Amino acid sequence: MDLEILQIASKNNNQKFLENHTHNSRLKNSLCGDEMQIKVIIKKDKIVDFGYQGKCCIYCQASASLLSKISINKNKLKVDEICDDAKSYFEGDFEIINRKWKVLCKLFKKKNMSRKECILLPFKTLKKIVSD
Repeated sequence: MDLEILQIASKNNNQKFLENHTHNSRLKNSLCGDEMQIKVIIKKDKIVDFGYQGKCCIYCQASASLLSKISINKNKLKVDEICDDAKSYFEGDFEIINRKWKVLCKLFKKKNMSRKECILLPFKTLKKIVSD
């Protein structure tokens, strides 16, 4: 297990129940059974608060932690772009994260390719919210 992944996952300030959310989404990874629920408060097309909960592996938890931090105070269109870029990384555009989202570099590594679905689950869950 990568200690860096454990450290990222342990920074879980946004792993919370967001009671007065305006939007929410829940997805399950059919390959491994990970579940992720994301609730956000969106005002004037901007995510102002973010809460996530899940029954998931450490890679999914680390991904949700990072995603929550970079999504707060961002416009829905920018967050949608982040979600698309995450998918592009795992489709072979390995430089997109280095160019645009340095904060994700600790998780988005070629050695974690086998955990693709785990890492992408929070992004897919949030994409359902911001792309509507």
